[in-house]
Amino acid sequence: MKGFQLFRNDEKAMELPINIVVMLVVGMVALAALITIIPTPTKEMSVFVEGTALGGGSIQPGNSIIVSAAVAENPFAVSAVIKVTDNDGNPVRDANVVLSGLGGVASNTTDINGVTVLTTPANARVRLDPNQNDGMMDLKIIADGFYDYEKKDVIMIIKTR
Repeated sequence: MKGFQLFRNDEKAMELPINIVVMLVVGMVALAALITIIPTPTKEMSVFVEGTALGGGSIQPGNSIIVSAAVAENPFAVSAVIKVTDNDGNPVRDANVVLSGLGGVASNTTDINGVTVLTTPANARVRLDPNQNDGMMDLKIIADGFYDYEKKDVIMIIKTR
């Protein structure tokens, strides 16, 4: 039994467990840092304009609004119902939706069904210039876990004579 040596009196024997613990802690910190810089997976959104309306009128299906020349002389309100889903048809909740263009802007967030109603407020109404017969409004949607959605010319305003 002369070949065995007891570690009780050897100070170097304690270095190994301490080194293992230090390496484990450093490894966990490095892993946590890597996990925080990995971007969250993002998905595409599907956006539908369920309907539009002039001012507080009833919502009509489609994405176009027809206004008379008399109404178009002054700023007017525009309303739109927007539905936001993922590509599987599941609603996207709490998405920030902004409708803008023609001097007007409206914003809101989607509800539990992925639907929002946007109406331009009194201080941000839509207007058509005297020589302008039509105009377009743009839509922008931002939601966590999804690519930002930006679409030009989503809603069309048409002036009749």
